[in-house]
Amino acid sequence: MSEPISIVAALIRDQTGCVLLVRKRGTQAFMQPGGKRESGEDDVTALTRELDEELGCRVLHGSARALGVFDCVAANEPDRRVNAAVYAVDVEGSLAARAEIDEIVWIDPLSPPDIDLAPLTRDHVLPLATARDQCVDFG
Repeated sequence: MSEPISIVAALIRDQTGCVLLVRKRGTQAFMQPGGKRESGEDDVTALTRELDEELGCRVLHGSARALGVFDCVAANEPDRRVNAAVYAVDVEGSLAARAEIDEIVWIDPLSPPDIDLAPLTRDHVLPLATARDQCVDFG
């Protein structure tokens, strides 16, 4: 198996605690927005750029909180793994599917709908979002 694909991914929640997921064009799995770093980018810079490109939103300055680095099966690339640095971020601006994104959905992490979820989302991000429900202030 080849080297893991190194990415950054965002946990974005709305005021009710729902989690934003995206589905890339030509794929079935819903996942966190984000992507690969460009040369010289740190995690937050890459994530800020990716969210602008994919969704047209801006990361609020100083809002990025590291949640961990996770290794799992890649959703859209057979026989590949991803190594994902995941950050909770607050965003501003209107969200819309742009670039390679075909669809966006908001889901309740406590009761996800019956949709195809990327392994990173299913196994790592949604459990993190659920665990944080008791300590996150949405007011």
